[in-house]
Amino acid sequence: MKHILLSAALCLAATGAMAQHAHQQSPITETGQSQFAAISEIVAALRANHMTDWAKVDIDALRAHLVDMDNVTTKAEVARSSGPLSMTFTVTGDANVAPSIQRMLLAHSPMLEQETGWSVAAKATAQGATMEIHVASQDELTQIKALGIFGIMTIGAHHQEHHMLIATGQSPH
Repeated sequence: MKHILLSAALCLAATGAMAQHAHQQSPITETGQSQFAAISEIVAALRANHMTDWAKVDIDALRAHLVDMDNVTTKAEVARSSGPLSMTFTVTGDANVAPSIQRMLLAHSPMLEQETGWSVAAKATAQGATMEIHVASQDELTQIKALGIFGIMTIGAHHQEHHMLIATGQSPH
């Protein structure tokens, strides 16, 4: 019986050592929930940069921005109307979501215009904001209709840089 208990103890010790070794070289990269993952990525980049000015770092501001993104993506309601070469998105939400909509749409409009060449105008409303987009062709209008407001909000690879600017206390706009 002693032999069996000793063998079991050795197996457990070996398993623990293997688990610890596997943890150190884990191929798993996802840190969990997406906002947490975005913050984690920024924190890792800041810690790896010896030039980081920690006095200016504001992770709480980045978190607030990520909450805005989540509010708009998951809690906003969208109505759309189109003209011959235009599309208007009316994005609304409750009293907690409306300010997020306003911040996101108003901030993204100039970047969207610069990135695409479309004429883009956003305006705050009591329940959120509207975004009106004018384009030069039917093909562009078809693209806008297919993307919808949420696809349009992703245009331009500026989000990662935008998050770093917010986290380091700089104006991203």
